Amino acid sequence: MGTLSPRGRTVVLLTCCLSVVVAGLDTTIANVALPSIQKGLHAPVSGLQWVVDAYTVVIACLLMLAGSVADRFGRRRVFQTGLGLFSLGSLLCGLAPSLGALVAFRALQAVGGAMLNPVAMSIIATTFTDPKERVRAVGLWGAVAGLGGACGPVLGGLLVSGLGWRSIFWVNVPIGALAVYLTQRFVPESRAAHGRRFDPFGQLLVVAFLGSVTAAVIEGPRHGWGSPFIVALFAVAAVSVAGLVVVESRRTEPLVDIRFFRSPAFSGAAVVAVVALMCVGGFLFLNTLYMQDVRGYSALHAGLLTIPMAATGAACAMISGRIVAARGPRPAFVLAGLLLAAGAGLLAGAGGATGIRYLVLAYVLFGAGFGLVGTPMTTIALAGLPRDQAGVAGAIASTCRQTGGAIGVAVCGSIVAGSSAGFVPASHAAWAVLAGCGGATALFGLLSTGRRARAFAGRQTGTRVMDVAR
Repeated sequence: MGTLSPRGRTVVLLTCCLSVVVAGLDTTIANVALPSIQKGLHAPVSGLQWVVDAYTVVIACLLMLAGSVADRFGRRRVFQTGLGLFSLGSLLCGLAPSLGALVAFRALQAVGGAMLNPVAMSIIATTFTDPKERVRAVGLWGAVAGLGGACGPVLGGLLVSGLGWRSIFWVNVPIGALAVYLTQRFVPESRAAHGRRFDPFGQLLVVAFLGSVTAAVIEGPRHGWGSPFIVALFAVAAVSVAGLVVVESRRTEPLVDIRFFRSPAFSGAAVVAVVALMCVGGFLFLNTLYMQDVRGYSALHAGLLTIPMAATGAACAMISGRIVAARGPRPAFVLAGLLLAAGAGLLAGAGGATGIRYLVLAYVLFGAGFGLVGTPMTTIALAGLPRDQAGVAGAIASTCRQTGGAIGVAVCGSIVAGSSAGFVPASHAAWAVLAGCGGATALFGLLSTGRRARAFAGRQTGTRVMDVAR
C-alpha cells in the first residue's frame, strides 16, 4: 500500500468514501421515512426504534469481528463482501411485507454495513502513512460522510413523497454495485502481517451486552422498568461487561483488546464516540417525529429544513481536519462539544409553533458540532496504536460510535414513549439529555488530549502523534 502513487492513493480514498456515502444516506433517509413507515406498517414508537436500532446494534456487534477478519483475510475482500450484503439487504428492506420483516432485513443490511466503514478506515490508515496526510484524508472522509447526510434528507423526502418509503432503501443498490466495481478495479489487497484468530467467546459477550442494553432501554416503558424481564436484561449486560474484561484480558488474540484502553487517549476517544453519537442518534430520531408529526410537514419539507444541519456538518468536517492538522485535536473537540450542547439546548425550548429561524439556528449549531467531532475522534483513536492492527483499532472506535447512536435512539424514544404528557413536553427532557451529552463530549475531549494522554501516545510511537503539525 505504501508504494501507491499519489494518484493511486487518491483513487483509493475516493473509493472508500463511496462506502461512507451509502452508509450516510441510509441513516438519514431511514429517519426521514420513519413517520411513513409508522403509518404504512402500523408501527408503534418502539417499532420505529427497532427499525433504527436493528441496524445500528447489529453493526456495533459485528464491527470488531469485521475489522479482525479484514486484517486476517484481506481488507479488499471483506470490503467487497460487505458492499454486496448491504446492497442485498437494502433491496429486501424495500420489499418487506411487515414490521418484523423490515427489522430482520435491516439486520441483514447491517451485517454488510459492519464490513464497510471500519475496513475503509483501515484501508485509509494503511494507505496514508504520513500523519499529516492521514489527518487530511480522514477529514475528507468525514466531509463526504457529512455530504451523504446532507443529501439524505432531501433525497429521502423526494423519494418518500413521490414513490413511497420503500424506495429509500432501493437507492442504495446501484451505489453499492458501483462501489463493488471500483473496489475490484482500484483498491489493492492488504492484510495484517499477523491477523487475529476468531474469538467466539468475545463475540458472544459483545452481542449479549449490546443487545441486552438496547432491548432493555427500548422495551422498558412497555414492560415497566422494574419488571423481571427488564431487570434480567440489565443483569445480562452487567455480567457481559465483566466477562469481557476477564475473558479478553486472558486471551492472546482477543476480539476486544483490553490493552488498547490503557491508552488515555484511546479510552477518552471511545467515551467521546459514545456520548457524541448519542447526541446525533437522538437528534435524528426526535427531529424527524417532531417535524412530521408535530409540525405537520411532509417528508420533503422536513428534509429540506434539515439541510442546514447536514451541510454545515460537511463543511465543518473539512475545517476540522485543518484545525487538527494545525493545532491538534483539543480545540476541535471542545468546540464540537459546546456546539452540540448549544444546538440541543435550543431544541429543548422548541414547541409546536417555534419559528423556522430559531430551528435553523439550532440545526446549524448542531451540525457544526457534529462535523467538527469526527476527525479529532478518529485521530485520537488511532494515536499511539500499532498501524498493523489498524482494522481492529478502527473497528473498536466505530463500535463505540454505533453503540452511542443506538443508545441515543433507545433513550430518547423511551423518554417520549414512556410519557403521557405528549410528544413536545416529553421531548424537552430528551433534548436536555442530549445537551448533557454535548457537554460530556467537550469534557472527555479535554481529558483525552491532556498532558498524560499525549505523553502515553508519544511513548507508544516515538512521535507527537496528537500534535502532528507542531
